[in-house]
Amino acid sequence: MVQTGLHAFLNGLGEKYRGKKIGMILNHTSVTPSMDLSIDVLIEQGYDIVALFSPEHGLRGHVKEGQHISHETDPRTGLPVYSLYGKNKVPPDDWLKDIDVLLFDIQDLGVRFYTYIYTLANCMQVAGRLGKEFVVLDRPNPITGTRVEGNPLDLNFASFIGNYNLPIRHGMTVGELAAYINEEFGFNADLKVIKMEDWKREMWFDETSFQWTPPSPNAPSLDMAIVYPGTCFFEGTNVSEGRGTTKPFEWIGAPWINSFEWKKRLSTYSLEGVQFRETVFQPTTSKYEGETCFGLQVHVTDRETFQPVKTACAMMESLIQLHPEEFSWIQLKDGRYMVDLILGTDGFRFALEQQSPLIQWLEREEEQLETFKVKREKYLLYGGESL
Repeated sequence: MVQTGLHAFLNGLGEKYRGKKIGMILNHTSVTPSMDLSIDVLIEQGYDIVALFSPEHGLRGHVKEGQHISHETDPRTGLPVYSLYGKNKVPPDDWLKDIDVLLFDIQDLGVRFYTYIYTLANCMQVAGRLGKEFVVLDRPNPITGTRVEGNPLDLNFASFIGNYNLPIRHGMTVGELAAYINEEFGFNADLKVIKMEDWKREMWFDETSFQWTPPSPNAPSLDMAIVYPGTCFFEGTNVSEGRGTTKPFEWIGAPWINSFEWKKRLSTYSLEGVQFRETVFQPTTSKYEGETCFGLQVHVTDRETFQPVKTACAMMESLIQLHPEEFSWIQLKDGRYMVDLILGTDGFRFALEQQSPLIQWLEREEEQLETFKVKREKYLLYGGESL
């Protein structure tokens, strides 16, 4: 039976940290096999937890995407909760002055643009500079640790939703990522990764012994996580990515889309492991709130052969060809395009605007991933082999 790093910590490997002042970086996904929140169990077992640090979406995972969070006091424990998704995405030194060990335990989603891994990196970098111990309680990559997919990040487009030249789908656990970032980028943190037990790289989340705890409000299921490495691209456009519906990132649409023709155009692509169904939905929040949207649902029929990034490239390209006048990119206040930050490059947008075949662009980008695969090999804790 698969067990998380938290389980191993509570069953012996955490003994060396007794008597030390611990700051926990966690959220609602930090649970035991019996679904008890880790902080409650650690305090019950006598560990000296002195502060909590929360990522995007807050300690309890209820805050919507992109919303800054203020500091608070946890009503359950009375401990201070320092927000790492507000004014400070990097913890100031004085937050850590009374802490000996930072303990990270958060379930990731396995993609470059999910912010929890940058909360991990920022805290680890500060810990390295201040000489604090940094412990990662490892958890599964829910979309397997075998697949590496998508373009590598251009550091000119580095941000809190993309950094460290990672590909979109990196195929690593948070513990492996921590080791990779710590050494490759010279953080010099005193890092300890407490491994999972019996996890295999080829496992999907539903092949572990764990219940799905939505890592964020719009990540309700493994189905969402499987398509998310591709359909997240639509966040950078005036097309709804399904936020405010029961199928976020599985339903893609807008009031002006001809879903019948869109599906027809997609049938000309050679896409494996996926089917599209015409759908109609009304978002209750976010883009087109209360309006009727026409679009497609992405149905994964074979997750072993499905390629979410390639599929999203085909979806975006065919939609722009069908609706060139209605489609547009979201431009941020500073003049940058949101899709460039999501993709970590402006090459994706330029290829579409120049009507260059997008899948050919992706194939050229993915040729660069061999270097990453070789580099990451020594940081893999659960065997190798990548697709």
